Amino acid sequence: MTKPLDIVFLGLSLSSSWGNGHATTFRGLLKGLHELGHRVTFLERDVPWYASHRDLRDPDFCALRYYETTDDLHRNFARCLRDADIVVVGSFVPEGPEIIDVVASLCTGQFCFYDIDTPVTLARLSTDDCEYIARRQVPYFDVYFSFTGGPTLARLTAEFGARRAEPLYCSVDPERHHGTGDPIRWDLGYLGTYSPDRQATLEALLFEPARRMPERRFVVAGSQYPREIAWPDNVDRIEHLPPADHAAFYSSQRYTLNVTRSSMIAAGWSPSVRLFEAAACGTAIISDSWAGLDSLFPERTIHTARRTEDVIGILSGESDGARLAMAKQARVLILAAHTSIARAREFVSLLARAKSPRSVLDLDVESAA
Repeated sequence: MTKPLDIVFLGLSLSSSWGNGHATTFRGLLKGLHELGHRVTFLERDVPWYASHRDLRDPDFCALRYYETTDDLHRNFARCLRDADIVVVGSFVPEGPEIIDVVASLCTGQFCFYDIDTPVTLARLSTDDCEYIARRQVPYFDVYFSFTGGPTLARLTAEFGARRAEPLYCSVDPERHHGTGDPIRWDLGYLGTYSPDRQATLEALLFEPARRMPERRFVVAGSQYPREIAWPDNVDRIEHLPPADHAAFYSSQRYTLNVTRSSMIAAGWSPSVRLFEAAACGTAIISDSWAGLDSLFPERTIHTARRTEDVIGILSGESDGARLAMAKQARVLILAAHTSIARAREFVSLLARAKSPRSVLDLDVESAA
């Protein structure tokens, strides 16, 4: 796979980062593939909630195209899908099972699934009640790329019939994510869309430290937080933070907080992009704890916290020198292994080791549809 490849992605959204982390992940990977010389097309369902919040309308690293229905996809992009060397369908694509069947009937190259929500997907596949992929479709794919590594990969093959399961984590663009020199405004910040299963941890690791340390400044950026939340007076709110502003946001914090969804904690080996972005910006990280975190961030590169007192102890007890030294080691680690171009190389390398593309004739797609 040394020649330039034609690669088509069908994902939740590339054009809008509003209320989803998929856009950031796809942007990094696609930019890396473009830098490696590959030709990339991204096909996105044209939906009003993203259309009204688009923060990337004309990417210079891929062709961004929209479709309105499954029939529209088949009618206008059949040749694009048929001629591609690689086609990748992502998780949470609207009408995903129908889309997967259409693409499987057209694809002649390698066919892959990129699951940016693996723990959620597996929980739904267990009852075959997943709106974006049917259980019968898991074996369709030459490679099932997963945002979750560790034991989940073996479960994908043994329990769900994946031909081959590989981890493909998010990444960071070092041209976009680096220290900006902005003055420190906050002692601790958090960037994340509201999630009910993260809120208790956010309360314990940010809200309560803010209440107990009124002389300190805190910030939470992200959309969809309920109006009834009682925000401490020293916690600033940013409703939506476009990706272009992430570097300045992280650079303005002494520490940033990482809070993980409960399903991803249970699965382990599920790093959030905020870990990579903050580290690339040279910002020290305090994270909740989960299996596999130390395989990505050794102890010398990150703090973990389980309760309010842990955060208070870090904020009040660590010197600036120790904080900056830890952040520097994390940045070196991320720039060595988790940049967008490193992840793109990993993606292409994993595909090069895959078996020959499956024949759609063996999948009985039409009778399953």
